[in-house]
Amino acid sequence: MRLLYSLAWWLALPLVLGRLWLRGRREPGYRQHLGERFGFYTPGPAAPLLWVHAVSVGETRAAEPLIDALLAAYPGHAILLTHMTPTGRATGAALYGKHGERLRQCYLPYDTGWMVGRFLRHFKPVICILMETEVWPNVMAQCRRHRVPVALVNARLSERSLAKAQRLSALMGEAARAMSCVAAQTEADAERLRSLGAPRVAVTGSVKFDVTPPPPAIDKGLAMRALIGARPVFLCASTREGEESLILDAWRKAGADHALLLIVPRHPQRFDEVARMAQERGLRLARRSAMDDRPIDDMVQVLLGDSMGEMFAYYAACDLAFIGGSLLPLGGQNLIEACAVGKPVLIGPHTFNFAAVSEDAVAAGAALRAADADAMVQEAHRLLGAAQQREAMGGRALAFARQHRGATERTMRLLRDLI
Repeated sequence: MRLLYSLAWWLALPLVLGRLWLRGRREPGYRQHLGERFGFYTPGPAAPLLWVHAVSVGETRAAEPLIDALLAAYPGHAILLTHMTPTGRATGAALYGKHGERLRQCYLPYDTGWMVGRFLRHFKPVICILMETEVWPNVMAQCRRHRVPVALVNARLSERSLAKAQRLSALMGEAARAMSCVAAQTEADAERLRSLGAPRVAVTGSVKFDVTPPPPAIDKGLAMRALIGARPVFLCASTREGEESLILDAWRKAGADHALLLIVPRHPQRFDEVARMAQERGLRLARRSAMDDRPIDDMVQVLLGDSMGEMFAYYAACDLAFIGGSLLPLGGQNLIEACAVGKPVLIGPHTFNFAAVSEDAVAAGAALRAADADAMVQEAHRLLGAAQQREAMGGRALAFARQHRGATERTMRLLRDLI
């Protein structure tokens, strides 16, 4: 089965490259470092390498407490941080530039045996640490062949993803059995991973709870809020394609001119598209990139968060946050960062990517679930006018985030035997 899978990769490469080039029109980063996607690299750090794979933005941000812990525990080692998307790579550069030569970034090559084998021979990593869900059949097979232990950490697997994996059980089962250990977020995730054949599965919780808001980011958010003024701010964070139009229509219908709508699309290539959506609806728009420390006019109805690496600042600037990816069946995004800043949270009906943490946040009184965009905006309108209830929810959100910390140390205990 894996031979057929590898053949399919080689046959699809012309289409993959064409798609890469087309995506590069909107996001130039896709046309950069092309050699890395085929396993060609410049020399890496001389120190032994701990390889961490974080496919995109969410995984890269989630890896922060683990990477800090690895660098502190193994001062003679360096980190090799790989990605698949330019936004993930840019996020990594912003977060980890402070580590200098102790952290090297590059793209993971496409999942063919030859390319992955070349990558492993070049860097000779001590361990492969995969964040969350990134299990590639040839990566697993080549790591086993080169005797590189593999740990899947902060692991999650939804029922939907399990069903897809079971349809390819000959391929994905082999990959799962090649893991050395798994650090799962919840017991439900652990059971689903065990059913695929993964060995040594332990429940460690989510390392995302261990991400602490950086004081400079909070200060930046407070400065942003000072430029906005006294009116309430409703943040729609990490929104996905199809959601912004629903939110903007509901916001216009609600007539919430006493508050500012702050929208931060998850993918930067969509910033201009979302700006056009607001303007086409007759909503007065300002962009974060054009603020230049000038106060925002009170007539502005929508502020577009068109910047990278400022999510904690946006949370600090708002009074209430909606977490995107949950209005449509996209699985939802991470609500933990909003809770860590002490902000009350709204979510939509579709949170299967973060099912347990979303349900726990609702049960803790830190979050409320809305059935659709209209209901969500109506709930936001109500909470923005109810300061006492909003502050109580924010306090429960902060307590919820704090009580679930400790996953990083539990994960490190699993990794020590492999490094």
